[in-house]
Amino acid sequence: MAEKTTKSFILRVDAETMNAIEAWAADEFRSTNGQLQWIITEALRKAKRLPKKKNQQPM
Repeated sequence: MAEKTTKSFILRVDAETMNAIEAWAADEFRSTNGQLQWIITEALRKAKRLPKKKNQQPM
């Protein structure tokens, strides 16, 4: 089974932006972190910059 890794980093945003992200996350029933991950993934997908997924080989 492939191991999924995550990296942590510090993100500084102004209070108004953070309030908007938190409200959006609540509307979507996501955590703030989950919402930020979704926003970033969507931006990468729209820009066609997501890495291509490797084909999983059957075991």
